[in-house]
Amino acid sequence: MDLFNYRRRDTVEVHVGGTPMGGGNPIRVQSMTTTPTTDTEACVAQAERIIKAGGEYVRLTTQGVREAENLKNINARLREDGFMTPLVADVHFNPHVAEVAALYAEKVRINPGNYVDPARTFKHLEYTDEEYADELKKIEERFVPLLNICKENHTALRIGVNHGSLSDRIMSRYGDTPEGIVESCMEFLRICKRECFNDVVISIKASNTVVMVRSVRLLVSEMEKEDMHYPLHLGVTEAGEGEDGRIKSAAGIGALLADGIGDTVRVSLSEEPEAEIPVARHLVDYITARAGHTMIPGAEAPGFDWLRPERRNTVPVMNIGGRNVPVVIATMLGGGDPAALDAGADMRPDYVYTGSTLPDRRLPGQKYIMDFNTYAKLQDTEGVYPVFPYNAVPLISAIDAPLKFLVLPYGADADEYTACLKSHPEVVVVSMSNHKNRLGEQRALVHEMMSAGLSNPVVFCQMYRHSREEKSDFQIESAADMGALMFDGLTDGLWLMNDGTLTGADVTSTAFGILQAARLRTSKTEYISCPGCGRTLYDLRSTIARIKEATKDMKGLKIGIMGCIVNGPGEMADADYGYVGAGRGKISLYRGKQCMEKNIPEDEAVEHLLRLIRESSN
Repeated sequence: MDLFNYRRRDTVEVHVGGTPMGGGNPIRVQSMTTTPTTDTEACVAQAERIIKAGGEYVRLTTQGVREAENLKNINARLREDGFMTPLVADVHFNPHVAEVAALYAEKVRINPGNYVDPARTFKHLEYTDEEYADELKKIEERFVPLLNICKENHTALRIGVNHGSLSDRIMSRYGDTPEGIVESCMEFLRICKRECFNDVVISIKASNTVVMVRSVRLLVSEMEKEDMHYPLHLGVTEAGEGEDGRIKSAAGIGALLADGIGDTVRVSLSEEPEAEIPVARHLVDYITARAGHTMIPGAEAPGFDWLRPERRNTVPVMNIGGRNVPVVIATMLGGGDPAALDAGADMRPDYVYTGSTLPDRRLPGQKYIMDFNTYAKLQDTEGVYPVFPYNAVPLISAIDAPLKFLVLPYGADADEYTACLKSHPEVVVVSMSNHKNRLGEQRALVHEMMSAGLSNPVVFCQMYRHSREEKSDFQIESAADMGALMFDGLTDGLWLMNDGTLTGADVTSTAFGILQAARLRTSKTEYISCPGCGRTLYDLRSTIARIKEATKDMKGLKIGIMGCIVNGPGEMADADYGYVGAGRGKISLYRGKQCMEKNIPEDEAVEHLLRLIRESSN
């Protein structure tokens, strides 16, 4: 694994209708319909909107034999309309449904957590090694017939592991861990390999981006050990909607794409399915544009573990580094009111860079950063700290301040900056890069620092040029650039700069959103909401809006909003509260993993949720 130079992972080619993936093919983008799969007209209309938006695969929920058989009609209608895009059947719980779907879809997705094992109940089960081996034989007996049908019909297969629907068998032996998630997948892949079935794609998804990234990294490592080179489908389940959904997806998916992992992408948003395609396309194009970049001669630091990274050990400087949450730095040049940078709630930047002038009105308690040469002339330096460019390293000793920032590019004289940083533990490094692969250079700098035994904190500064109309692109790009740096445990702070017409508050809120997406800093309520599909039993989007409005002032909560029971309790297992479709117009409410109320009428459920939160808080 090359941490510093972008190159796509080598995989076998998988044939999915007339749109192969993996091998030398481009990274494919896809979405999933939200209409009932028994409704041919609605599915065809929605599938065509997805395709016209640029979707290269269309997935449909296939919960029963009726839905599986109707794929034949949907497929035929699309072909009549001139659309040759492959269809993917999404199957849970019923192997027979998968076998029927394989006759009519170009690819079938099955979930190892519920293909043979019973649905998850969070019960601990005890197995002897012999009993466990018998369970694996049951999987093989039930799975091989599907592989044979797929071979006969030239149907591809996706082994789609969801963190939220791991079986009790896997959970009991491996725990709720990336190792358990990976083993759930590998049990099925070993059978595919033994049966010489190569048209298989894998996905490992979670609503927790940390779990998702670590699990996929571990899966890639385990497959390499067993000489498997299957392509990967990437996605963050229940990412949510709007800005939060885009940021969360870009952070998780972007971190893997940046390391060359991933052959098809779905960005799961609680919006119309065609709205997912431009987000996925921009993310993929942004990452792959760095191909062929100038070589970065980085060296991995001793002791760094890409598979199980821990936060880098640093000595705190005031509130930066150590065990402190990563700080957010904002920029305001030429005076002005720093209040304009405040994105509300707990999203006020920790530091504001003001260049060579301070604002006319300093906010109480606000900390400022300014150019070192202007700082040296200040009479009142309370709450103000200097920043030095690299060529001013000799002047760091001449200025007295409890906190100093040093802009340090990769490629600077390591002996010079190492001597400086060891002599000045009060210096926080600001990592900037103009390289085509900025992630590679910024990683290389921190690894160089770790190898030199330096413990100064590092803030990553990312620079963009976007207008207000390109706000979504800014969010996607900045989250993708920061993804791997955060999941590697290297981030003590984030400083986003934008030379454009985006507001200061938009830039600030994006920075806080990125840190929250990586579970590094909580600044607002997190909504773990699924994108909806044909299984959804209530109006998902209007419900999300009602819950968001009712809980917007509740700091630090995680609320799961799930369309159905398939991933509901599991995928929102780390949420504080859950709202799950239980039947047509019926809702069940959860506190953690425990169901507190069942089958509440939909029109009463939001008020019941608020009451549950209030009662639990008292």
